[in-house]
Amino acid sequence: MDYSIKIGGEAGQGIQTIGDTLARVFSRSGLHVFAHQDYESRIRGGHNFVQIRFSDRQVIAAREVIDILVALDKESITLHEKELSEHGQIIYDSSMIGNPPFPPLKKGGKGGFLDIPFVNLAIEHGGSKIMANTVATGAVLGMLKIKLDVLLEIIKDTFKKKGEDVINANIKAAIAGHDYAVNQCVRCSFSMEANSGSAPLPKMLIAGVEAIGFGAVASGCKFYSAYPMTPSTGIMNYLAGKEKDYGIVVEQAEDEIAAINMALGASFAGVRAMTGTAGGGFALMVEGLSLAGMTETPIVIALGQRPAPATGLPTRTEQADLLFAIHTAHGEFPRIIFSPGTPEQAFYLTNKAFDLSEKYQIPAFILFDQHLADSEWTFDKFDLDKIKYIDYRIRSEAFKNLSEYKRHAFTDSGISPLGIPGDSKHLVVTDSDEHDEEGHIIEDAETRIKMVQKRLLKKLPLIRQEIEPPFLYGVTEPEIVIAGWGSTYGVMKEAIDLLSKEKNIAMLHFCEIYPFPLPVKFDYLTLLNNAKLTICIENNATSQFTRLMRAETGYEFKYRINKYDGRPFTLEGLMEELIRFS
Repeated sequence: MDYSIKIGGEAGQGIQTIGDTLARVFSRSGLHVFAHQDYESRIRGGHNFVQIRFSDRQVIAAREVIDILVALDKESITLHEKELSEHGQIIYDSSMIGNPPFPPLKKGGKGGFLDIPFVNLAIEHGGSKIMANTVATGAVLGMLKIKLDVLLEIIKDTFKKKGEDVINANIKAAIAGHDYAVNQCVRCSFSMEANSGSAPLPKMLIAGVEAIGFGAVASGCKFYSAYPMTPSTGIMNYLAGKEKDYGIVVEQAEDEIAAINMALGASFAGVRAMTGTAGGGFALMVEGLSLAGMTETPIVIALGQRPAPATGLPTRTEQADLLFAIHTAHGEFPRIIFSPGTPEQAFYLTNKAFDLSEKYQIPAFILFDQHLADSEWTFDKFDLDKIKYIDYRIRSEAFKNLSEYKRHAFTDSGISPLGIPGDSKHLVVTDSDEHDEEGHIIEDAETRIKMVQKRLLKKLPLIRQEIEPPFLYGVTEPEIVIAGWGSTYGVMKEAIDLLSKEKNIAMLHFCEIYPFPLPVKFDYLTLLNNAKLTICIENNATSQFTRLMRAETGYEFKYRINKYDGRPFTLEGLMEELIRFS
């Protein structure tokens, strides 16, 4: 069993509501889910869609073939009819988008159109046309022959604050849509039988931005400042919802300059702090980034990638800010770049970013993209025992008992004691100018040399030892190796599963990117050099990761697959490219 449902329409029609509800129904029913969305940068209008893929086995990428299309406007049919599977079905409400003729379905296919009166059923059974989306959700489950138990529980939970009347009205609307589809969809032939006989347990459903926010909470983040900018805004929304429960201060700044400086101030004052933005906003943060480097102030920055330059395609996806994140800001100082490929990786890497940022007193980045940000995945659970929390700051009595304190004291490791202002008789002094051990401005060459060695040259080898090698999936001695970073993880892994039936192939996925992992813990360079064919896959035009790897290791991939239309790779699209090369 492996089905995909697409809900298409204009912004403001409730596409997200139907998609989110269906994804929750499937995940709570114990099915594996991968959901993603495509939307324009306008408040209302424009064509948008949400797509949910669900199965009784793990699914971690989008497919081009869909089995049910919920068309809330005529454009959805025009654009997506060609994507239908052989047995695919299109459901629509003729009172909303008109009557056929529509474009013919695939020649020889057994699918069809089903006119379901979403609005009339909503008015008749729910008392308001606003419940048309609830009717549509029930109808999809009816087509799949799925009982409504889980959906009804979700309705009760969603509307519990609005009272019994609203709950009952939505329940009646859902039942009406379900019953109509069961009775009228005579051509529906979807089989929901799982491979195993036992009932599966409900699964956790989480998106990339939620996982980053969850990782921040678990890591003890107490301050988050940001200016809203797609695709990072979801992190701020998530943390704002946790303010009271976990004592987090979330501040919406007037711009990104203020956002990073607020976070630096909070960090200097003694709490774990974070900010988030996208490429255009990060361009305003670069001076603050250098300030973090000079003052050795820990900070975590969530940098969401989208197609640029300038505003670009603000709601689409791309992997084009890698070199920007690594090289931006004036001067030389260490930083860490993590780029998760799944929400699970995002959760654990956010924790690692907080830990290493405070341990080495440096900036750490979570580099993600819109595709990972908005995609939802199912997991059994996250292991909270893997979360690392060490308070590297000197606090209270330990600080007071020091005979002297120098904020930037020279040490063998380059790491100075990290004190908190006001927590002791000792002053905590730093400066954006070059400074001495006590934090006071200097001009002499000797101190400058020692400070550069302390901040950069001593710390960097220690930081590099913390970086994990790429993840190898597939055979251990492959003839073909595909490699990628960040959000390409899922589509590459599913492609390996399909191609490994006929080819000797493996995948290398990099998520801990800078400092670049050396082939010490795992000699991935030998694996690449021994392969007959190597291909790097990136959502950008200039192969930024390929260039980085060549600069850091001297290795250059034989072939490259680049996609830069603002859309993520699909499984079929990547398979077609890989077959062409191999």
